[in-house]
Amino acid sequence: MDIRRAEEKDMERINELLVQVCLVHHMGRPDLFQGNHNRKYTDEQLRDIIHDDGRPIFVAVDEQDGVLGYAFCIFRQYLNDNILTDIKTLYIDDLCVDEAARGQHIGRQLYEAVLSFAKESGCYNVTLNVWSCNEAAMKFYEKCGLKPQKVGMETIL
Repeated sequence: MDIRRAEEKDMERINELLVQVCLVHHMGRPDLFQGNHNRKYTDEQLRDIIHDDGRPIFVAVDEQDGVLGYAFCIFRQYLNDNILTDIKTLYIDDLCVDEAARGQHIGRQLYEAVLSFAKESGCYNVTLNVWSCNEAAMKFYEKCGLKPQKVGMETIL
């Protein structure tokens, strides 16, 4: 297995994984997420992101260069903010391993590659959000050593 930056040739497979993520979220929160096999991005949006160095996507690929998982990332930095420091953060917007390939430590290797990239890029930290209904993801991130930074709360009316 290898981890590299995503390329346009990976789009079809990334789209399949984006549908898997959408369905996980729909199962946990059908009141918020549509369950009709939608994707988070159009092909045009995904193509633009692939070419945006401020939003790197990493893919884990097998020996035949087939995509097994991905990590969508975004650089964030709030320069000269009134209350926040100027630290540079790499935010993991989405991390997914194909449900058929889970349990092979692919997610952990993707996460470790993101950490290395963030360090090389001069980031202070790596952050992400996880839906509380996605218990498997929460356990995975805890095993990777992540700790809560903030908590989002709601009241449904």
